[in-house]
Amino acid sequence: MSERELDAAGITDPVLRAAYQRCRALNAAHGKTYFLATRLLPASRRPAVHALYGFARWADDIVDTLSPDGNAGWRAAALRALGQRLERGLREGRSDEPVVLAVADTAERYGIDHAHFLDFMTAMSSDLVVTDYPTYADLRGYMHGSAAVIGLQMLPVLGTVVPREEAEPHAAALGVAFQLTNFLRDVGEDLDRGRVYLPADLLAGHGVDRELLRWSRDTGRDDHRITSALRDFEALTRTSYRQAEPGLDMLDPIARPCIRTAYVLYGAILDAVAKDDYAVLHRRAVVPRRERAAVAANGLAEVVAARLSGRGRPRDSGSAAASKRGRTTSREAA
Repeated sequence: MSERELDAAGITDPVLRAAYQRCRALNAAHGKTYFLATRLLPASRRPAVHALYGFARWADDIVDTLSPDGNAGWRAAALRALGQRLERGLREGRSDEPVVLAVADTAERYGIDHAHFLDFMTAMSSDLVVTDYPTYADLRGYMHGSAAVIGLQMLPVLGTVVPREEAEPHAAALGVAFQLTNFLRDVGEDLDRGRVYLPADLLAGHGVDRELLRWSRDTGRDDHRITSALRDFEALTRTSYRQAEPGLDMLDPIARPCIRTAYVLYGAILDAVAKDDYAVLHRRAVVPRRERAAVAANGLAEVVAARLSGRGRPRDSGSAAASKRGRTTSREAA
């Protein structure tokens, strides 16, 4: 299936094809929800999404992986080396590291602002030294680089039916909404890594601090104060979804089902957390496979309808710009 995607995108060089296949494997292995939604994109646009996600996943794995010998400096050195390879790859359009090669090629094909990648690396570096956030404003500063820029990177690939700058705030909000969802779902796992992403002032408003979270995690016992704080954080997260929603209709109609499906699936994670009584310190909330399949089926129906109607050519399509440079084909095979 990936071969057809690469053919549709006009990626013919064997080394480059292998690089994109590596990114696709990272997406399939680590981003099950997002990978499922990506399947709803035209085949020609999927490799770019795999490259963007694959690079982000690789950097995130460095941040979250402990050195076998317990050397805390290993992660900083590995992340610094990745950042140097990225900057060189973006500048020269080539790299001997497959994931960097694919993301640099994607950035060139779709004219993605290099600043978004550099902001992302800055946020990843902060994860090595910052373990909590006093306020939501502080957390938002971090999420600009760790989440909002992911939405901004995606826009040229997806295409828009409005000027891109009109859709950008909503795309950034969606990236933030997805990450806030992950923060809520992964409170326990992040705590084990020494990090608390829930703002300290929000927690303190309910009488919660890191020590109480640690006690709950270690003992497996609930506390109404923690539940109340988590419920407030869920409400904060849903605000970001509301800010993002108007942007869905600004996308190229053929790309909307993918992002709408991701929007619904990530929102379902919030529902699963609430249904499980906010027990995220003890176990990970999971959206049932049957529900995920039903959402994907609805997305597929939207794809078929959009293709049959031929509605709305994208006003700001990066793929169209790349095609003018002779880097992609016009074929949008499924």
